[in-house]
Parts: sequence; structure tokens; C-alpha cells
Amino acid sequence: MECSSVVKEKEKKALEFIEYVTTNADEVQKQVLAEILAQNAGVEYLQRHGLGGRTDADSFKKLVPAITHEDIRPDISRIANGDKSPILCSYPISEFLTSSGTSGGERKLIPTIEEEFDRRSFFYSLLMPVMNKHIPESATPGGLRARTAITSYFKSTHFINRTIEEDPYMNYTSPNDTILCLDNYQSMYSQILCGLCLHKEVVRVGATFGSVFIRAIQFLENNWPILCNDIRTGTLNPEITDQLVRDSVMKILKPDPVLADFIEAECRKKPWKGIITRLWPNTMCIEAIVTGTLSSYVPTLEYYGHGLPLVSSFYASSEAYFGINLNPLCKPSEVSYTLIPTMAFFEFLPVKQSDIVGDTSPYPGARSPLNEKEREELVDLIDVKLGEEYELVVTTYAGLYRYKVGDILQVAGFKNKAPHFHFIGRKNVALSIEADKTDEAELKRAVEKAVINHLRPLNASLVDYTAYADKSTVPGHYVIFWEYIVHNEGSKSTNQVIPPSVFEDCCLTMEESLDSVYRQGRVADKSIGPLEIRIVERGTFDSLMDYAISSGASMSQYKTPRSVKTAPILDLLNSKVVSNHYSPKCPTWAPKG
Repeated sequence: MECSSVVKEKEKKALEFIEYVTTNADEVQKQVLAEILAQNAGVEYLQRHGLGGRTDADSFKKLVPAITHEDIRPDISRIANGDKSPILCSYPISEFLTSSGTSGGERKLIPTIEEEFDRRSFFYSLLMPVMNKHIPESATPGGLRARTAITSYFKSTHFINRTIEEDPYMNYTSPNDTILCLDNYQSMYSQILCGLCLHKEVVRVGATFGSVFIRAIQFLENNWPILCNDIRTGTLNPEITDQLVRDSVMKILKPDPVLADFIEAECRKKPWKGIITRLWPNTMCIEAIVTGTLSSYVPTLEYYGHGLPLVSSFYASSEAYFGINLNPLCKPSEVSYTLIPTMAFFEFLPVKQSDIVGDTSPYPGARSPLNEKEREELVDLIDVKLGEEYELVVTTYAGLYRYKVGDILQVAGFKNKAPHFHFIGRKNVALSIEADKTDEAELKRAVEKAVINHLRPLNASLVDYTAYADKSTVPGHYVIFWEYIVHNEGSKSTNQVIPPSVFEDCCLTMEESLDSVYRQGRVADKSIGPLEIRIVERGTFDSLMDYAISSGASMSQYKTPRSVKTAPILDLLNSKVVSNHYSPKCPTWAPKG
């Protein structure tokens, strides 16, 4: 077919592009920085730092400091309040993107420009050629995907006016109106319904983050009888009141008692192991980001997928789109992303221990002044070293200059001259009582060890978790909120199945997994109290997500914060606690020497 040949030619060019930009990464990066500085030479921010219209890289690196969002918050506020002058960017700011809120639940406003959508659209066009090298699209007639979407891009004209002939990667079971619906219940219900109606055509399922996809499966678990009724009768649930959604779904929904019986029979079977492959038999993979702390969702996804590969296809944020996983069928623990040199100008701040142990300031968000040494430490994309860890720093076309994204990356290898990175976690997301400093990655390892050693043998898994440092007790102590599930015949009240002693063992295992400073505080200094696990009822982390969404967060971008501080979130979590468990004794610790 002519359409097929056009697609194949575009895929060939996309792969050639990746080869070219990774081979010539240094030259491409120099060109990107030159373009950004030339485009924005007269903006207030760069003038403020003494560039005076200069666009050379040396002047830029010498005069412009590495910053965090706090440094440009006044500029962001001016733009948000209607100041149209070229403060950060010479192009008009078309909208603000909100960060996902990983850093302790805090969300930030990130400026973007209309031109950026061209760049991001092109980025998406690189994904399918890479996927097709490993997962062919010819398995089903339609080759559709069932997944949710990143809000900003999917509201853009680039997505709405797309043609499937030009970009089959953007072929979805869900009509545009169901994706764009602002009511989360109606959006999820209608998207799942369409995915079930077209179940034989689906080849890939997923969501931006693993947590969001798990929520979709749990939504199906709670609502399948109503969905089956819609399919059996060809009528749409009256709770779907958005007329655009109803009209678009009714173009797909037809009376199909046979399909309804099939779905009902599969959903009634307990346990739900492999439910994805049972309902969507032609599915070849689950696409969802499961790197960093999101790796805690891997066991649950593997349970529902029962052998389906978990594909973390790309690495992106509100600030910019960064990289692609060129080996999409690798194990989740081996995922790395090759940074595409055209997306932004990338620099890297070498990570020291003080960078990753958390925020020691008594004031959240406070930071120490920059110094000349820090400016000099930033290294370019091609100068990073294998095995080393760095904080990602970006300069974007939309007006961010030497902006610390807050992501910690480890160099895993190279594609030609472009490095690819393991995503380690976020910076400054930590628990601390006194001298102890527990970062996000260390917390994740401790939780995983407890789950593997004590929950998994009982056929149970962790749904989600978060933590906070409770300093209201004397001494203060770590509190971990846990929601778990037992994979048995499907009783909804599974929280009481596991004996309390098991959770006490989990507490101790976590303490044993934390560093020597923490254990010294527990054993010798007595400055830290026993670690506490608070078991919360089923659906608690759904409620936490609902709260974040009601406060303005995007559902498709939401990630559970791994440490929390704010009173509303703590009140919500504490209202759902069904049992409390403490470490039964001190962890092991011995002074050096």
C-alpha cells in the first residue's frame, strides 16, 4: 500500500536522524545553544546576567548561573500576571505547564512556547520507528493503542489535527473527545469502554506512568459490570453526561452480547493475574514509565500483564522532552534513555553526596548561594563519564537557562557519542529527623527489600507508599504509609489478612536497609524512634491522586510523592489508616573501629 510505503520511508528517515544526531552530538549541541541564544539575545533575563547580546557559548557559561525554579519564580509570576515583555523568551509564552509534583507534592509553573509543540511532535515521531524494530505493528488489523495522554500535548493542534497515515503511533482506541474530557471519571470510563469494544485491535496498552495505568486497571475492576451492560445493550452509562464524549463513544459502541459475555466471564475469574492479555489478546507490551521510584509498580504491572514486556519508551518532563529508550524490550531494571541532542542544550552537574541526601534547610525550597566552583563543574553532554551520576541541567528554547531539573541520572553507556542514562530519582526528596538524611532512592530500596522478603511470600504486593518524618513524637521517627493487596480470591477487605508481626518485620527490615547514620541515631544516639508503617485502606492512594487533581494537577502526569509534608495530605492519609505497626527492636549498628 502507498500509505505503508510512506510510513516506512518516514521510519527510515527517523532512524537515520537518530543515528546522525547521536554521532554528531557535540556539533548538534553547539548549534542548539547558538540557536537558543540568538533567538533570545535581547531578553531581560540574559541581559540581567550581563550577556549584552552576546551569543557565544563561553560567555553564556561564564556569566549565566545554574538555577532552580525558586530563582526565576518572580519572573514566572510576572509572566503569569500578564507581563508581555520579553522576560525569559523572545517568543510569546503560549501557556504554563505544571510539573508533576514529585518533589514532596510541590508543583511548579514551567513556561512553554507554541514552537515547542513542533519539537515535541517530532520527538513522538521518533518513538514508533524505534518500537517497530522490536515490536512489529502488523500483528492486528488496526494496530491501535489503548492509553492515556499527557494533557498539554494532547490538547494541541498537533495532536488534534494529526493523521494516522502520517503517524500511526498516534492511533488510539479512544476518540479525541474522551481523551480531552476534563471529568476524570467520564474520561477514564469512556476510554476503557472504547478499548474493550475494540479489544482485538489493541496491540499496546499503557499510560504515561505505571501508577496511572494501574489505576485504570483498578477502575476496570470496580466498574466492569456497568461497562459490560453498555456493550451488551449498545447504550451508554447515563453518568457519562458530556455530550461530545457521548457522541464520539456512540460511533464505536454497538450492541454486542457475545463480547459482553466474554468480558464478564474474564472479569469474574479470580485472581486477576494476566487480565490484560485475557481481555486484549493481541497486546504485545505495556507502555508506561517504570524507572526510578516508579519501579515499585513493576510487580503489580507484571501480575496484570503476566509476561508482557514493560516498555518505558521515553524520558520527558514539563521543562522539555529529553530522551528515548533505544532498547525498549530490556528489563525494567535496565532501562536507559539516550538523550536526543536537538531537544535542548544539556549540561550536567556532578553529584556529590550532599546533593542527594535531601533538603537540610529548615525552610522548604531554600538553597545556598551559587559559587564560581559550581558554575565550573557543569559538564557538556559528550563529556560525562560512564558510571558517574549527575543532576540534569537544561537550557531550552522556551526560556529556561541552565535550569536544574532535579533529576539524578547515571551514565549507562553511549549511542555513538550521545550518552544514555539510568534515571536514579529526584533530588532533595528526603526524610530527616536530625543528622540522618534518607533520599528517595534509599527509601525505595528499603521498601522493596521489605516487600520482597515479607509480603511477596504471602502472595501480597504493595499498591503504593509515601512517607514523612514525624517530629511530633520524642524522639521523632519515620512514618511510611502503605497500601497493599493480597492476590487471592478477590476479597476487598484484604488489609487484615496479613498478621501484624509481618508488618513489624517489614519495619525492621527497612531500618536494617537504611544507612549507618540512621542506624546510629536509632541505636546509639537514641535520636530517632522506631520506624512506623501505617496501613491504609484500599483506594487511599486513589484518593490522594484525586486530591492532587482537584488541586490542579494533571492526572496523566501525576506521580505519588515519596515524601509528604503538607497538612491536607497528611490529614487525608491519616484518615485512612486501619492499623499501625512499629519496628520491634533496634537495627544492627556498630561503631567503626
